[in-house]
Order: sequence, then structure tokens, then C-alpha cells
Amino acid sequence: MICKKNNAFEDVLILTFSEFGRRVKQNESKGTDHGTANNVFVMGKNLKKQGLYNNLPNLGNLDRNGNLKYEIDFREIYATILDKWLAVDDVAILNKSFSKLDFV
Repeated sequence: MICKKNNAFEDVLILTFSEFGRRVKQNESKGTDHGTANNVFVMGKNLKKQGLYNNLPNLGNLDRNGNLKYEIDFREIYATILDKWLAVDDVAILNKSFSKLDFV
């Protein structure tokens, strides 16, 4: 990895996500509709806790619209990165205060 070779990996935080999840139940065209929960993956050398934060979803315990239930609101992840990694005003950017997580 280029970051490791240049000793820059400690300055890097990598965030991957999809802006929407998928519903469990098939729709009429045998696909699935957009849902409300999805995975977010964060990695970096200087994270306090590396690994997965959410438990696997319970496919038998869906919300009233048929969506997976999420444990962590993605805006908490954004707020944490904005505040603790980028040192900017997360409330001004997100127009609301969100709980911060302890991975940074």
C-alpha cells in the first residue's frame, strides 16, 4: 500500500459505505427495494478500535416497512469523523447534533 511505504498511513482514515441498504423481501420484479440500513467500514492505523461495530442484522426482526433495523445512525459516524478527525464543526455541517462514537 502506497500510504504504508510513504509512512503516511497514520494520517489516513478510509470510510466506505453505500448511501442506502436493501430490503429483505423481494419486490414484484424479483429484486429488492432500497432500505434503511447498510454496512459502513472504517479503517486507519490510528483508530482507537478497529473492527465491526454493528451486530449482524436480524432478518426476522424488521421495522414496520420491512427494513432492517440499524444500531448506529450513519450521521453519528459522519459527526465523529467531522469532529474528531477533521476538527470541524459537525453541528454546522449536519444541521443537528449527533452522538459521537469512540473509534477515533
